[in-house]
Amino acid sequence: MPPFAAPIPLALYVHIPWCARKCPYCDFNSHEARGPVPEQAYVDALLADLEQDLPRVWGRRIESVFIGGGTPSLFSAEVLERLLSGLRARLPLRPDTEITLEANPGAVERGQFAEFRAIGINRLSIGVQSFSDDLLRRLGRIHDRREAFAAAEAAHAAGLENFNLDLMFGLPGQTVEQALADIANAVALQPAHLSYYQLTIEPNTRFYQSPPTLPDDETISLMQERAQAELARRGYRQYEVSACARDGRCCRHNLNYWEFGDYLGIGAGAHGKLTDPAAGWIHRLWKLKQPRDYLASAGTLASVGGDAPIGEADLPVEFLMNALRLVEGVPAALFGERTGLPLTVLEPGLGRARERGLMEPNPERLQPTEFGLRFLNDLLQEFM
Repeated sequence: MPPFAAPIPLALYVHIPWCARKCPYCDFNSHEARGPVPEQAYVDALLADLEQDLPRVWGRRIESVFIGGGTPSLFSAEVLERLLSGLRARLPLRPDTEITLEANPGAVERGQFAEFRAIGINRLSIGVQSFSDDLLRRLGRIHDRREAFAAAEAAHAAGLENFNLDLMFGLPGQTVEQALADIANAVALQPAHLSYYQLTIEPNTRFYQSPPTLPDDETISLMQERAQAELARRGYRQYEVSACARDGRCCRHNLNYWEFGDYLGIGAGAHGKLTDPAAGWIHRLWKLKQPRDYLASAGTLASVGGDAPIGEADLPVEFLMNALRLVEGVPAALFGERTGLPLTVLEPGLGRARERGLMEPNPERLQPTEFGLRFLNDLLQEFM
C-alpha cells in the first residue's frame, strides 16, 4: 500500500451504555438501567480502556470528544468531571476541543446543564425526536413535549448555545403537517445544529418484531423535501445527509467520521478506527458489548471484541460510504491522504457515477449531486 500523504486527525468516542428505558426502534448498544448505574466503576473501566489503547496513538492530539450512549446524562456532573480530568491527563486535547454530551430530555434534572458546562462540556446533543406527545408515546420515549422544550431552554440558560436537536420523521401515523410542526418548534428553540433522521426499522429491535404502520414512501419523501426547504429558509444549511447547521456550527466530531479521520473508541461496544502510516494499514477495533463483561475486563486484551485491518479492496467503498454523505463531498486528494491508495482505483465506478448524474463532474472533488445524495445506495453500488 502506498504511504499516507498527510497527518490524519484523531477524535475520541466514549460510550456510556445505560438508558432509563430502551426505545422500541433503538438498535444501539444501550441497556436499561435496572437499579443504580455503577458510575465510578465505569469511569475506572473507561480510563483503563484508554490506557490500553494509548500506545497506538502516542503523540497524536485529540480534535474532538463525543460522549454518547445510551444516555450519558444519567451520569452526574461530578463523575463526568472525573472522566474528563482523566482524559486530559492521558491525552493532549486542543484548547478548543469540541466536547459533546448526548442528553435526553427525560433524563436531565434542572440545573444539570450548567454543571456540565462548568466541567468543560461545550456542546450538547439533545434527543428530542418529536414535539408531539402522541408521536413520542408511539416511539416509546420517556419524555413529553414540555420536557423537550425545557431541555433546550435549559441549554440556553446554561450558556450552552452550541447544541444539537435530534428529530426523526416518517414516524408511525405521522402526517406531513406534523413533521413540519416539529421543524417549526425546533427552529423556534434556536439550536445551533439540527439532525433530521428518517425512522428505519432495524433488526434486533421491538419495532422489528412488531412493526408499526409507517407513512408511505411518497409521504416520507414529501416530509423530507419540505422540511429541508424550511430549514434552509430559516438559516440551517444542510451539510450532510441528515444534518443541518447554522454557519460555523457543523459538528466537528461527525465531520471527522465523514472525512475518514481516525478515532479511538472506549466503552462497552465502542468502535474505533486507527491508521498506522508507517505500517501502511488501517484497523477497526471494538470493545465487548455487554457492560458486565466490559467492566470485568477493561484495560486487558479480554475487553477487545475485535481488531481487524480494513482490506485494500474494501477501502474505496469504506471511504466513499462516509465522504459521499457530505453535501459538498471532499477534495479528491483526500482519498489518497486517508486511504494510501491512488485515485485511479475508483475507476470505472467514478466515471459511471458521473455519467449517470450521481456525482459532480469536477475532477478536483468527490461530490454527490443532489440526485446522488437522494439515492446514495445506488451511487455506492457503482463502486462495489
